Amino acid sequence: MGCSSSLPDRNSGRLSGLNSENSGATDAKNLRVKLVLLGDSGVGKSCIVLRFVRGQFDPTSKVTIGASFLSQTIALQDSTTVKFEIWDTAGQERYAALAPLYYRGASVAVVVYDITSPESFQKAQYWVKELQKHGSPDMVMALVGNKADLLENREVSDQDGMEYAEKNRMFFIETSAKTADNINQLFEEIAKRLPRPASS
Repeated sequence: MGCSSSLPDRNSGRLSGLNSENSGATDAKNLRVKLVLLGDSGVGKSCIVLRFVRGQFDPTSKVTIGASFLSQTIALQDSTTVKFEIWDTAGQERYAALAPLYYRGASVAVVVYDITSPESFQKAQYWVKELQKHGSPDMVMALVGNKADLLENREVSDQDGMEYAEKNRMFFIETSAKTADNINQLFEEIAKRLPRPASS
């Protein structure tokens, strides 16, 4: 189950800004980046986004249909602002074919799995391979083990997550959308890793 109240867009199925290739900088101090979340159904992608954007956690939320879009701006210590344009994709198999529409032109990909589900870790590895084949070569990629509050049910060790991330030049973090643990840190870390345009 997802964590967003995302409903299909009312604009007769048109997804506004879907292929906006202009994600990137407005200037060196104000970055605008397209971020896509990928991962199996039920790993908590929508919960992570909702926690980051609205500070909310909704355990009864609906499954994401297709994708939902949210945005959030953060300020870094060096007074750079980063506006994240976040595409939260559906995890169910039947929507997998749509995913390339969302990660095309994305500057950041966040691949999420559930630390209590080895299957979701396998699926995360599938998405990493897809991104390596079809994503932008300088994309910032994060591997996120979510549901870190369920430690007693853990089936994927943080060591496994870390090793896989290192091997694939991603950064790794474990989060809990439920307790908000490491959610802001995830996005701050991404923001720090974004390539900065040379100031004119």
